[in-house]
Amino acid sequence: MLSIKKIGTVGKRYRNLIRYRQIIGIILKYGFDNILGALDIDRYIESGLKLIPFYHPHERVEKLSRNQRIRMALEELGPTFVKMGQVLSSRPDLIPMDLVNELSKLQDEIPAFGFDQVKETIAAEFGKPWDAVFHSMDEIPFACASIGQVHRASVTGEDRLAVKIQRPGIRKIIEADLEIIHHLAGIMERNIQEVAFYRPVKIVEEFAKTMEKELDYTIEAASMEQMARQFRHDKTIHIPGVFPSVSSERVLAMEFINGIKASDIDAIDRAGLDRKRITRRGADFIMKQVFEHGFFHADPHPGNIFIMENNRICPVDFGMTGFLDISTRELFVDIIHAVATHNARRAARVLCDLCDYETHPDMIRLEKDVALFISVHLTKSLKDIKTSRMVNQFIGLCTLHSLRIPPDLFLMMKAFVSVENVARKLDPDFNMLGHAAPYVTTARFLKFSPSKLAEEMMELARESYKLIQHLPTDTLEILRLVRQGKMKLLIDIQGLDKLIVHQDQTSNRISFSIIIAALILGSAIVINSDVPPMLFGVSVIGIAGFLAAGIMGIWLLVAIVKKGRL
Repeated sequence: MLSIKKIGTVGKRYRNLIRYRQIIGIILKYGFDNILGALDIDRYIESGLKLIPFYHPHERVEKLSRNQRIRMALEELGPTFVKMGQVLSSRPDLIPMDLVNELSKLQDEIPAFGFDQVKETIAAEFGKPWDAVFHSMDEIPFACASIGQVHRASVTGEDRLAVKIQRPGIRKIIEADLEIIHHLAGIMERNIQEVAFYRPVKIVEEFAKTMEKELDYTIEAASMEQMARQFRHDKTIHIPGVFPSVSSERVLAMEFINGIKASDIDAIDRAGLDRKRITRRGADFIMKQVFEHGFFHADPHPGNIFIMENNRICPVDFGMTGFLDISTRELFVDIIHAVATHNARRAARVLCDLCDYETHPDMIRLEKDVALFISVHLTKSLKDIKTSRMVNQFIGLCTLHSLRIPPDLFLMMKAFVSVENVARKLDPDFNMLGHAAPYVTTARFLKFSPSKLAEEMMELARESYKLIQHLPTDTLEILRLVRQGKMKLLIDIQGLDKLIVHQDQTSNRISFSIIIAALILGSAIVINSDVPPMLFGVSVIGIAGFLAAGIMGIWLLVAIVKKGRL
């Protein structure tokens, strides 16, 4: 597992300190010095950071929007930050939608590493020289990214493989960066109230889990094999084969695809392929993944879709996938049906079931906004509706009412938008929503099909039988705990802690006031009684009592006015 160590180690490890200085220097370069000022970083780490020179943002940078500067800073910060931005671009529940759109433009261009390092990685993974694993391999990669690069290779001399090799040392680089990001996130959450709302520490921890999966190529191999099983009987779709015997955690060997990228329209035309048929098959591919299987390719941009002979669709790069369980798919179909039939009340209720929230939204306002959404989009013909604009406004509606869309559901919506963009380039007259209608109708009918209802009834019967079977035993166990005095009733009253603190403060102030009053009265009695020692005819003890009462009174007044507490 990726290690995120506590901040105590960050300031003490030279490697992290140097990298920390680089990161903060780039943050300053892109005009975010106000954020660093609010964080007061010098309080948290060693004074070595004070050596960072102050960068005044270049005039060109100052003219860019805040979101553009964030994207450019992430690109300059390196692979970990680029990956984090790419992950966040699929999480509108964690960051604002305008930033989601900007981060979708992130590029992870990075130089290739040498073939000697490729050989070392293969030898380390398989315990033998690279040429004992592969018959041959091109020294120059044909694709390169932040985590790894891809080489053409062969195992037998006759087959053609694409072998993805993980970048040497990338895990340590990511771990070091994650330690620093986790530290900064913690400081931001404690010091900047506006940022704390987005729970940056949780974001970093979820990102670490995502990176752990991306660094393990066996997970991507399993995703490819699962997708291949889903479409094993579909002759219009080809999923690249995996070669498990020459694959590992850092090496992924798969079938080399000789096809045309979906974005290369001219090459598709020169090959005599049917663009309209390709468009329909590509749309069918995403519809079947979502409505029939639930497991889907989450990054179907034009560079990840190849067109093979006979108009076959071949997706590549399964590093990002998503899964929708049956209940989520059914709710998604329900909300589509409610919107399509202009039933705003039903759509609002299903939306609440579909999303997470901390406080229940105002249903009257939500229904009004859903009705407005329907009137804006559903009064047009299907061919005039742009899925991307509709998805953005739908997410904006959810954000407005503090509804958090499940991450995989948003990935699915992004996949729909990506496929529609490819489809419109291949066939400008293609109607994505119209093509989806039969799948939605079929999914809705299947929900109420006799076999589905029978299956649900059988499941209900099994669960009921288990309940009845265990009820006597559970009841006896509860009675036994009651007799032994081990049964405890825990009541959590929301806001009680704050009330107790407030009562403690009030009690302390009252006690303080009583002490001050007693000092004043006692000092007055001492002075009137001429209790020695005397100074200028006045009791010194009485004067000391008045001074103590005065100091305590000022202290209490300052605490009440400025701090609201003692």
